[in-house]
Amino acid sequence: MENHSSPRTAAFFDLDKTVIAKSSTLTFSKSFYQGGLINRRAVLRTAYSQFVFLAGGADHEQMERMRKYLSALCRGWNVQQVKEIVAETLHDLIDPIIYDEAATLIEEHHTAGRDVVIVSTSGAEVVEPIGELLGADRVVATRMVVGDDGCFTGEVEYYAYGPTKAEAIRELAESEGYDLARCYAYSDSVTDVPMLESVGHPHAVNPDRALRREALAREWPILDFHRPVRLKQRFPAFSVPPRPALVAAAAIGAAAATAGLVWYASRRRATVA
Repeated sequence: MENHSSPRTAAFFDLDKTVIAKSSTLTFSKSFYQGGLINRRAVLRTAYSQFVFLAGGADHEQMERMRKYLSALCRGWNVQQVKEIVAETLHDLIDPIIYDEAATLIEEHHTAGRDVVIVSTSGAEVVEPIGELLGADRVVATRMVVGDDGCFTGEVEYYAYGPTKAEAIRELAESEGYDLARCYAYSDSVTDVPMLESVGHPHAVNPDRALRREALAREWPILDFHRPVRLKQRFPAFSVPPRPALVAAAAIGAAAATAGLVWYASRRRATVA
């Protein structure tokens, strides 16, 4: 028998300044300092980098310098320690800076039957837990080389940036059966134009100047996200029917951190099923 089912679709989200209000990697700098991974000078430098990033002044060259700096900075870090620090501080640092508008969009896409994929230049050790917190179905992120001693070597195995993001999306479309002409994408940066133009429904979110010009020229929708909100505060006010995992998490009257962990763990199980 012929299969007449519709092709699958997905919504691809950049992370920093699109779903969350800051740089995901730089947000953890204080936690890495407290964990003994970086010194005070590195904290100050990452704070400055965060300022430049938030001000919209980080062009391609500055992003490349930031990448090289962070790659060198993490050389010798124990990967397991990094994962533990991220897990311990995830809710305190990331939950308060998730855009309400982005969380609503993620729910709407899930309700419409689309997969949600986070596509981020930040490292997988940071992005994957955030993806689980958000209920994303898949994550594409930068991967660092890990040595036999379980520590980062400082070399980059896979860099999710610019055209590489678009390539990853096309590969996912081929492996998962996504119809890219019916898929959605969201980003704040002009460096993500290749990703945006690879789908049928691109959106510029809080765009930098260059992306805003590009979006206006191509008549892409421009969205303004400006309301960070904790996910647990959204349960009573969802404008769309929440997924079963969210209802289950909201029904558990435990402490906030425990509720969050139960929620994204339940979402992961629902996704796998």
